Amino acid sequence: MNALSVAGLEAHLRANGARLLGPIDLQLDAGRCLGLVGESGSGKSLTALAMMDLLPSGLIASGELQVGDTRIPLGSDAHRRLRGRQLAWMPQDALASLHPMRSLGAQLVESLMALRGFNRAAAKAESLRLLDQLELPAPAQLAMRFPHQISGGQRQRVNLALTLAGDPTWLIADEPTSALDPRLAHEMLELLDRLRRERGLGLLLISHDLPLLGAFAQSVAILRRGDCVEFGETTQVFRSPSHQYTRELLAADALPAPAPGVAGDVLVSVQRLSLRYPRAPAPALRDAGFELRRGECLALIGESGSGKSSLGRALLRLLRGDIQGRARLDGEDLLTASRPRLRALRRRIGVVFQDPFASLDPRQRIVDVIGEPLRIHTELDAAARRQRVSALLAQVGLDDAALDRYPHQFSGGQRQRIAIARALAADPDLLVCDEAVSALDAQHRAGILGLLDRLKRERRLALLFITHDMAAARALAERIAVMHAGEVVEQGAMSAVLTNPRHPATRALLAGRPATRPA
Repeated sequence: MNALSVAGLEAHLRANGARLLGPIDLQLDAGRCLGLVGESGSGKSLTALAMMDLLPSGLIASGELQVGDTRIPLGSDAHRRLRGRQLAWMPQDALASLHPMRSLGAQLVESLMALRGFNRAAAKAESLRLLDQLELPAPAQLAMRFPHQISGGQRQRVNLALTLAGDPTWLIADEPTSALDPRLAHEMLELLDRLRRERGLGLLLISHDLPLLGAFAQSVAILRRGDCVEFGETTQVFRSPSHQYTRELLAADALPAPAPGVAGDVLVSVQRLSLRYPRAPAPALRDAGFELRRGECLALIGESGSGKSSLGRALLRLLRGDIQGRARLDGEDLLTASRPRLRALRRRIGVVFQDPFASLDPRQRIVDVIGEPLRIHTELDAAARRQRVSALLAQVGLDDAALDRYPHQFSGGQRQRIAIARALAADPDLLVCDEAVSALDAQHRAGILGLLDRLKRERRLALLFITHDMAAARALAERIAVMHAGEVVEQGAMSAVLTNPRHPATRALLAGRPATRPA
């Protein structure tokens, strides 16, 4: 079997028949990678779920797959026999797809027994071979651990091992790098590329990261609002895109430098901050320090596990553990403040987390989500809070139609704008953004970075931008602090650090992303 063809693939709302996707025709050739690209909501993941007939209950898929001369309608018995064995799907969120209460080895053994008919002993031996093939350290020890006990990059490799358990011919990888830092993302795609070549896999690689995809996919399909608007060889599409939407996607990845501003006095001063988590063998932070001025953005950057999020959360006193050092906000130490005083100081700090869907209460309307800090920190009545929320939505580019809707009714970029509006509700002096754009596509990422830059200048905010994305840091921050193994190993003006990086960790971050366009 050399190719899997997808013909007339569509997805509709079950209630009213409204079309959300297609019709789409694709072909997965053995030993080749087809990249599927588009902004959030374009239908990329919907395509994967429809191909696997795994759509939510409110949606219905139609169309057929073809292997050789055999036509396989979606949802048929033949299609169910194909899934997981010849056609496998690697979901985006490894932590959500792994069972939190079962060891990694037990989950892999179960899949091998179900998909390939191994007995338990043979399945255990094959599971260790798979983990070793995917370059995971100490497979026998790792198999006894649980999902929360390994890093994000390791979880994604275990996720891939589960996908390979059925020895598939075709593999759908849905955003396999979206939550990884550039080095780990590149390593994951190199691993997928090696498996493609060694196993002759037909690989459908779904991504919003055009540079990474362009470096690994032989052909590419561009999705927009459920339709395929452009298809062709990757080099040709990147070099000479025929559709305006493709040109917009390529342009969105080129982020501008931040607008020049004038920094004020020092607002945040962190000195010799150390942190050790309970029962951890080594400290998470070692004598970390930086200063941040009003009207200035400092990018706190490092690869996964470097300690950058721990430093941000320790600064906000959101962690349990042994914390030493000083973290002053306008001269007051956040780490030693009493509970009443800490509550007052926290009003001056806004926080935007990585995943807006997880950080916004799904049961609350947007007027209540954004209005919650106002209810806690002010004496405004409901009508005044609603008026204030309306003004905040306008500042982040949304209108009053959003007030009475719920988080799931918005795109990823819109949800992040709502999260920013909530962070601004109490009129903070400091805004902490923890990987606020890492899960967004190029267009939404550019929009959020532009919004943050404008708000920083208009409000004279001190902005601590925690990220693993050097391009995003360069587009927003005037200064940079590089973290490695719990230490701030280099810091200074963005232009100076990028021009003459002194520490190996900085040079590795700069080299961790492949060229922005394929040759």
